[in-house]
Amino acid sequence: KSIHVEQTQKILQQMRLAFDAQSAHIEMLFPYFIEKKAPVSGIPGLMEYQCSFEAISSFDGDDFVMGIVVPVMTLCPCSKEISDYGAHNQRGNITLKIRSTEMIWLEELIETVESCASAPVYSLLKRPDEKFITEQSYDNPKFVEDVVRDVAVAMNKDKRVSWYKISTENFESIHNHSAYAYVEKNKLSQ
Repeated sequence: KSIHVEQTQKILQQMRLAFDAQSAHIEMLFPYFIEKKAPVSGIPGLMEYQCSFEAISSFDGDDFVMGIVVPVMTLCPCSKEISDYGAHNQRGNITLKIRSTEMIWLEELIETVESCASAPVYSLLKRPDEKFITEQSYDNPKFVEDVVRDVAVAMNKDKRVSWYKISTENFESIHNHSAYAYVEKNKLSQ
């Protein structure tokens, strides 16, 4: 029998009964593919996003957390400011976990998260696409702190989102370390 997100709470309640347990937990991790066209050439390619569903059922109630990891590109504002020409880019991952009061599609979250970076990442780009993306990121420089702040602002505007945890890790291109930022909306601050 297949497992579907809409059956999660029912499965957990059956697990609690079957094992005579006070609580049950299930975590599903899976790759999610979206066909995404290059911005100029329009050539389609599949982008992979890592997704997760975490659910708990207990006597205290049920809980469901949806998560995504979105690869993005950022351009360093400091590098742009101090350089006579050019600036260094980094590829990074934005990880978003949410609790929601209504259904939110993975595609919606991915699109929102990508819009908060300097530029999105694509699986296939031709030279005109590369030019477009590098210029887009140059016009939209962001530190990791800017990225998590922008995602948090977007989540705060979405009335369906009751809680979030956002982290961004950039795999630096000219440093021997990664840059990292994190923010979480406290459940009590709703």
